[in-house]
Amino acid sequence: MKIGLVQYSPVWENVEENILKIEELLKTSKVKYDMLVFPEMTLTGFTMKAEKFAEEIDGTGTKYFIHLAERLKTDVFAGIIERDGKNIYNSLTHFDSFGLIKARYRKIHPYSNAQEDKSYSAGEETVVTKIDQVKIGLSVCYDLRFPELYRLYAKGRVDILINIANWPIPRIEHWKTLLKARAIENQCFMVGVNRVGDDPADQYNGCSAVYDPMGNEIVMIENSEKIIETDIDLGLVNATRSKLPFLRDIKLI
Repeated sequence: MKIGLVQYSPVWENVEENILKIEELLKTSKVKYDMLVFPEMTLTGFTMKAEKFAEEIDGTGTKYFIHLAERLKTDVFAGIIERDGKNIYNSLTHFDSFGLIKARYRKIHPYSNAQEDKSYSAGEETVVTKIDQVKIGLSVCYDLRFPELYRLYAKGRVDILINIANWPIPRIEHWKTLLKARAIENQCFMVGVNRVGDDPADQYNGCSAVYDPMGNEIVMIENSEKIIETDIDLGLVNATRSKLPFLRDIKLI
């Protein structure tokens, strides 16, 4: 499976400019990806102006990614500030290669240290989506610190875990270590896509990465604003779980 990790520096709270930036980045690659993964709150950066940027299905960002997935015939995973009635969620949305919304994951752990929990509602459900028969578990940024979430995905025997983030430089070693740990303990591929650049509160150096089911680093790129291309061999998931059947012995008590 060919994956593109879109590591870029979003213009702060400017949806239209960020769409233009993404289009320019896409021009630099002629690769046909099986999936493209974008960072958290893809088109705004990590804003707490939830009311201003929240959108329903007819919103600018949602419509853009629907058309992008359809145009590229590629599955797209992007961060959307989602409105559902009175609630607003920091969501990761899966747009399939036909341009349909296949799944929405709502961040279960809003980052209270930045008062995200005051601006966004917490999601309540894990979400497993698929590309063909490949099972993919979804998560957003701060979720990465809570291994219990990923154990639920492991029980469902997902092949890939995705985490999209705005993870700042002062804690970037945590990001790297936690991505690797989630891959090892759940014996699957771990895909982490982080932003670069800065916003009014923090600076970011990306370190978007993919780890294999043994915790080996397949790719990690620091600072560059680019689409990071990588291939993964999904056969490694079953091979690892068969050789080292650790998941069989989980006792969730």
